[in-house]
Amino acid sequence: MFQKVLISDDLGSINQGVLNCLETLGVKDIVQTQYCDDAYLQLKKADREQVPFDLLITDLSFKTDHREQKFPSGESLIAQLKKENPCFKIIVYSVEDRLQKARSLLQEHHLDAYVCKGRKGLTELTQAITAVYNNQQYTSPQVSNATHANLQLEIDEYDINLLKRLSNGYSQDEISQQLKDKHISPSSLSSIEKRLNKLRIHFKANNAIHLVAIVKDIGLI
Repeated sequence: MFQKVLISDDLGSINQGVLNCLETLGVKDIVQTQYCDDAYLQLKKADREQVPFDLLITDLSFKTDHREQKFPSGESLIAQLKKENPCFKIIVYSVEDRLQKARSLLQEHHLDAYVCKGRKGLTELTQAITAVYNNQQYTSPQVSNATHANLQLEIDEYDINLLKRLSNGYSQDEISQQLKDKHISPSSLSSIEKRLNKLRIHFKANNAIHLVAIVKDIGLI
């Protein structure tokens, strides 16, 4: 089992729960931080002293306060750490359960595990720690479709926005006007038609209703 683990979460109560989880697994050396910048400094200090951490468990969202941060979010910290050392083990433990967010971290930053906070969060975190220790990737059931084959298309927040509006019953003309009102680009009807058509082809959907049903079924919206 891991011997030295760093926890990064701005809520002390969450840190305590993760701490208890690690102690139950027999982890001996556990350090807690409440800022991503502090987490980064702890990791670099440990590397310099040749007593590196084996694992980082971090939240994604950190409330801003009087301190200016180089790494304002867990995602920015993860991106930097994985850039410096792609093999370093990182587990996200977050209330964020959007499939697109999990997909981005798992595929773009090669995250080792994505665990959703909730009633079974600590149980799943225990499973994730064990899986990552055995060089396996882990995802909570809520985001288990993040690496689904149907998501290999480059789907971004713009696409998610279109699909959500479509699922709410808006026509393409109405969506176009809504995007224009919010200064979201591209907003032309032709651009929206082309993007939705590309999504329909990729998901093998017969029509817009079928497309919405498919993306809801895999948890994309």
